[in-house]
Amino acid sequence: MGGIDMAGRGERRRPQVAERRGRTAVDRSAFPYRMKDLCERAGLSRQVVHFYIQQGLLPEGQKTGHNMAFYGEQHLKRLKLIRQLQEERFMPLKAIRAMLEERDDAFTPKQRELISEVRQRLGPTIGVVGQPDTVGAAELLKETGVSRAELARMVEIGLLVTRKQDGRTVLASDDAFLVELWGQLKKAGFTEALGFQVDDLRLYTKAMYSLFMNEAQLLSDRLTGLPPGQAAEMVDRALPLINTLLVRYHTAQVRNFLAAN
Repeated sequence: MGGIDMAGRGERRRPQVAERRGRTAVDRSAFPYRMKDLCERAGLSRQVVHFYIQQGLLPEGQKTGHNMAFYGEQHLKRLKLIRQLQEERFMPLKAIRAMLEERDDAFTPKQRELISEVRQRLGPTIGVVGQPDTVGAAELLKETGVSRAELARMVEIGLLVTRKQDGRTVLASDDAFLVELWGQLKKAGFTEALGFQVDDLRLYTKAMYSLFMNEAQLLSDRLTGLPPGQAAEMVDRALPLINTLLVRYHTAQVRNFLAAN
């Protein structure tokens, strides 16, 4: 009986020994937060945090085993940034993920300092600072002739974000131009009956996003060696010039195409 009992206790110990051997040491000074702590500090639910991880918005924590992970200040800062961009800036999650991936991969710490300086200088002018003004979706749709289904599709493909505010659906006033221009295109004859859909706008938004990220990389590479204030002033002066270039060059492309055909 004694031998059998000893064998049984030995069997029970083995999984514990294996579990200890299988654990990975984690520097708790660098990764102090359990999931519960992270959620409390970020003001988000566990489900939302897991969703962000699944969507590639938030890096996974440092795992010690199959069911335990720890998180650091970088995770908390990322969560707060995602929440700010989504809730305060009305940025779609797809756009946030793309921006964060580009920022992480493309910009050095020195270049991020430059970007921060530019943000401080241009922020008040282009609406980065403070809560954005909102416009009621129902009123905007009525004014523009855009349908609820078309607005829902804009949200679905990540062109803009809507949310509930005081019992009504609103969107950022800065994004209203997308709805207004789509309504004007419909009135100009670009209707669904001819095959035109909201999805066609992605031709322009994708091209503009790619152009902008290349532009941001170019300016960061060339201006990082300058004093941040001087670089920010240069960007401030260049922005309206580049906007004019885009409009006029697009018109030039149309003119050249028609002249050659």
